[in-house]
Amino acid sequence: MFQVRIHGRGGQGVVTAAELLAVAAFNDGRHAQAFPSFGSERTGAPVVSFCRISEREIRTRSPIDEPDALVIQDATLLRQAGLFAGLRSHGWVLVNTTKTLVAIGVAGFVAELPENHVLGLRATEIALQHLGRPLPNTVLLGGFAALTGAVSLAAVVTAIEDRFSGAMREGNVAAATEAFNLTRGMVGTWATRERSAVGAPPD
Repeated sequence: MFQVRIHGRGGQGVVTAAELLAVAAFNDGRHAQAFPSFGSERTGAPVVSFCRISEREIRTRSPIDEPDALVIQDATLLRQAGLFAGLRSHGWVLVNTTKTLVAIGVAGFVAELPENHVLGLRATEIALQHLGRPLPNTVLLGGFAALTGAVSLAAVVTAIEDRFSGAMREGNVAAATEAFNLTRGMVGTWATRERSAVGAPPD
């Protein structure tokens, strides 16, 4: 089972991101479930959602305490204690940022995770370009697909097309696709460069 925890703020489409990821997994012929963490969902407040992907029926319904992947839609949340709690030793981290690992305060985790499992993606910029709004969720899903291989880009695109219509559908598909292609080109360069910058040993 592949478990994903998505962190963001109210108004960034955190819950929608988990739902789209689950639909994408279904589109790929897998079992999946998505659900939010209950609490304040006012604009700007921290929000957490969860997604599980499996080859078998999923029976557990509890929150994800030991994620295989973290998607962080707002880098300011990195200041929160426990954001990385439970992340598995082989885990993946995708952060919406244009800054270095040192600047965003996650350099210490780079040495602990496998190479190419940590990536910063300029998701907000891509969203503004294609949607005219700072909604990074579908952008990060495209990046997530390329980084982890947990779902295919085709499945993500189909999920987006089923969810949105008109200009929003076209913009979100374009944003996710650009993020997928950008991430494929970055994997193996961004993380390696960042690990070197903080003196992390090679794998």
